[in-house]
Amino acid sequence: MLLTGSPAVVTPEYVAFAQQLTDLGWIEGQNLTVDRRWTEAPERFVDLAADAVRATPAVMLTAGPDATRAAQRATATIPIVMIASSDPRVMGVVSLARPGGNLTGLTIGQPEVTSEKRLQLSREALPALSRVAVMWDVNRPTDGGASAATMVAAAHVLGLRLHDVDVNDSGDYAAAFAVAKRDKAEAVLLVESPRAVANRALIAELGLKHRLPVVSQFSRIVDAGGLMSYGPDLSDLFRRAASYVDKILKGAKPADLPVEQPTKFELVINLKTAKALGLVIPPSLLLRADRLIE
Repeated sequence: MLLTGSPAVVTPEYVAFAQQLTDLGWIEGQNLTVDRRWTEAPERFVDLAADAVRATPAVMLTAGPDATRAAQRATATIPIVMIASSDPRVMGVVSLARPGGNLTGLTIGQPEVTSEKRLQLSREALPALSRVAVMWDVNRPTDGGASAATMVAAAHVLGLRLHDVDVNDSGDYAAAFAVAKRDKAEAVLLVESPRAVANRALIAELGLKHRLPVVSQFSRIVDAGGLMSYGPDLSDLFRRAASYVDKILKGAKPADLPVEQPTKFELVINLKTAKALGLVIPPSLLLRADRLIE
């Protein structure tokens, strides 16, 4: 497993993956060995993947496009189950129904669609909102960002002005929030990347410091103190990925396993953060939330 984060933090996504494997009859230490390799620096996946391949695993699970690309570079024969790639074609997948090669798994769907939805939700949560800083990781994988044109069109319909704020490395988040505040942004729309996930606590802290609500794609940012997220349910994706691993361990070939799209999306709102920012979230939005953090 190539994972973004730290082994010191047990995420709900990993718990869902491990539980599904157990439910399918795979017991770690009995009939299964799991080699977890973690990093908070996306560039380290190249070395981690190469080292993992030398251990000749039966299957590799890669969370995020950086990990998937690194695994692809390291092996053309070991089966790879990917999670959270937005456009499988960038990974060399020609047909979702029959991907071919050694790569299959789950995507996060069309990020431009969820980005448009996040803008709509931001306007609903903050009725007076007019200026939004869109925070991009300039080193993000080409398939990991939302469609800028779609976001601009959606913002125009909603009467919002967007301002791009680039982030080059982990140390740039403080500068990026300062730029967003200087440009009179009233909220931050975070276009997520592995680097953003690894720095979620810092991002949430900076949002509170500058009194800028942070709206993200994945709930990890909201759990850390962001205001709101809307996007694919990562726990569901990890749970479904365990079924891919199960099939491959039982003899299925990744070339014959269709690449699947997300089927569950979640809206998560952090009420503690809303209170700290002096915001009152409309009851109509609270009723639609899948999870409230109080």
